[in-house]
Amino acid sequence: MNGQYWEGPVLRSVLDVVEGSNHVQTSRDAVERIAGWMAYEEFAFPRGGAAGEFDVGSNPDDIIDVTMLVSTLNFAFTDFATGRKFEADYKGQTWSDSLGMFACLHQALSQDVPLLDGDYLAAITRSDLDDIFRGSIEMPMLDERTEILNDVGTVLVDRYQGRFHHFVRSCAPAMYAGGDGLLERLVAEFPRFDDTSTYRGAEVHILKLAQLGLWTLHMALYPSGEWNLADLSMMTAFADYIVPVALEVMGIFEYTPDLAARIAGGVLIERDSDEEIEIRSHTLYATALLTDAINAIRPPDLQVVIPQVDFRLWSSYHATFRPHHLTRTVMY
Repeated sequence: MNGQYWEGPVLRSVLDVVEGSNHVQTSRDAVERIAGWMAYEEFAFPRGGAAGEFDVGSNPDDIIDVTMLVSTLNFAFTDFATGRKFEADYKGQTWSDSLGMFACLHQALSQDVPLLDGDYLAAITRSDLDDIFRGSIEMPMLDERTEILNDVGTVLVDRYQGRFHHFVRSCAPAMYAGGDGLLERLVAEFPRFDDTSTYRGAEVHILKLAQLGLWTLHMALYPSGEWNLADLSMMTAFADYIVPVALEVMGIFEYTPDLAARIAGGVLIERDSDEEIEIRSHTLYATALLTDAINAIRPPDLQVVIPQVDFRLWSSYHATFRPHHLTRTVMY
C-alpha cells in the first residue's frame, strides 16, 4: 500500500469492510497479473467535462456550472425492471449511460433551457425533466432527480447567488483542507453528495459523485491553469455499477455463487445491504491495489492516479452487455 490515498478518510473507511466481507473478495494475485500488462498502456488523461464530448465554451464559470450539474445527476441509467440502459440520439450518434444523460443536458442548454440557474433548478418539475431526457427509455428515478435539483437549486439561491461556480470558488482548491476543502464542503452543504453507508455499526464513506465531480473539474480546467485540485493524489475510484463489472471480468473480483447469480439475473441488491457495501468497498480497495501495482512497474515520470485507472476500466465496459449489479440509489 504505497499511494497517499491509503491515508485518506475514504479508503481508510472501507478497510474493515474488505477485511470482514462475506460476499465479495479481491484477488491480489489477479491484481498483479492484470497490472503486469495494463502498466504498459498509455493512460492519457481523459478529456473532461466541458472539454470532453460536448463543448460548452471556454468560460471557466460555465464549465464549473455544467460540470457540477452533471455530477448532481450522474446516477442510475438502467431501468430497474427491464435492465435496459438509457440511450439518447444526439448530433448523429447514440450515446449510452451517463453520456446519454449529458447529451440531453447539452441539447437543452443549446436551446437556452436555464439549467445552470439555481432559481430554475429550485422550481423544475418532473415533466420538465421528462422533456429534457428523451431517449430509448424513460430516464430512471425522475421523481428523485426532480427532488435533488429542487434541493440543490434552493441551496445555490440561498447561499451562492444561484450558481455552482460561486460555491466552488469559495472553497479551498483541494479535497481536504481542514473542513474548507471542496470535497468536505460539498458533502456538508449539499446532502445529495453525502454518499455514506453503515456497515456493522461503522460509517463507510464512498463519496462517488462528489469525487467524480472534482476529478471532472480538474480535467476540464487544469490545462488552462484556471483551476486545479491540489491533492488529486488522495482521490479514490468512483464506486459505481460499471467498474465492478470490469474487475469481475478480469478475475480481480470473486463473488459468492449466490451473489453472482443475483447480479446475472438482474435481482435488485438493496442499498446499504452488506452485499452492496462490500461491492463498492472492494471497488475502491481493488482499484487502489491495482494503481499501486501499475505504478510499481511504470517509471517515476509516468505514474498514474487512481481516477485514470478507474477511467480505463469504466470506458471499456460502460456499454457492455454483461449484467452489472442493480441497486436503486441516487448515489451512483
